[in-house]
Amino acid sequence: MELRHLRYFAALAETLNFTRAADRTHVTQSTLSHQIKQLEGELGVQLFDRVGKRVIITEAGDSLLVQLLPALRQIDVAINSLNTSPDSMTGSIRIGATHSFNTQLVPQCIANFHSRHPAIQVMAEELPQDKIVERLESGNLDLGIAYRPEESHDLWFEPLFNEEMVLVVNSNHPYAARRKVRMVELHKIKMVLLPQIYSTRRQIDECFRSAGAEPQIVVEMNTVMPMIELVKHTDLACIVGETAVKALEGLTIISLENPTPIRTPGLLWKKGEPEDSAIKRFASIVRRATKPGTDGNSSSEAT
Repeated sequence: MELRHLRYFAALAETLNFTRAADRTHVTQSTLSHQIKQLEGELGVQLFDRVGKRVIITEAGDSLLVQLLPALRQIDVAINSLNTSPDSMTGSIRIGATHSFNTQLVPQCIANFHSRHPAIQVMAEELPQDKIVERLESGNLDLGIAYRPEESHDLWFEPLFNEEMVLVVNSNHPYAARRKVRMVELHKIKMVLLPQIYSTRRQIDECFRSAGAEPQIVVEMNTVMPMIELVKHTDLACIVGETAVKALEGLTIISLENPTPIRTPGLLWKKGEPEDSAIKRFASIVRRATKPGTDGNSSSEAT
């Protein structure tokens, strides 16, 4: 098995069309078909189903693709880093991030990126999850930093880490002295949460149902910081991602359990669209910044 076999597979998996995949990899359709069959033979699994003129990726193929794409992207970054002088790169990149990541992670990564590529313009927007998905699919963003979308057939999602959600109350709340709270203990507790149009809210609601809890949702707000500010001045509680809130005077952050709501942040980009070198380098900085035990300021981008 050679690297080119994996690139052929990735091209066909992304396009599900032998003609387009062959054009992308600069080989004939017959060569591509032969190489795919050779790869399937070496792996001992069928990666694609051919139904007439349709190409359908199998479960085994989809599993391979999810693990393969990040590796291929890292290889490309490493190769490009040898061929491109960072200071000579120009152009622009468009990034969309939810509030949780736009407060600290995105500015940190932009500062890191700008120090290496001062001639590249970075356009970053704070957007709701659904708007990030919408703009990526329409081609109005190059890269998203958000949570795994519930449904999107046009985007790839690369998980970065798992994030626990936490309970936030003010210092006078009955639970302020607690280190942990079970979800069932939030039954009838007055809360402010995101509206139900958000996937995060729907996940929280599912945890409530699992625990048999029905809190009193007295306020809904579509951004996190106003929710936290409201909690600070009232007897309401809220649930947010742990990256969205730091220890603040007058607030208490409490772990949740049984069950613990967990979200998976990651990188989002549109299927079938090759990233330019600048986007790959920025994505690499994000990966390093979110890697456990790092502060995101390492000089290496090819991670």
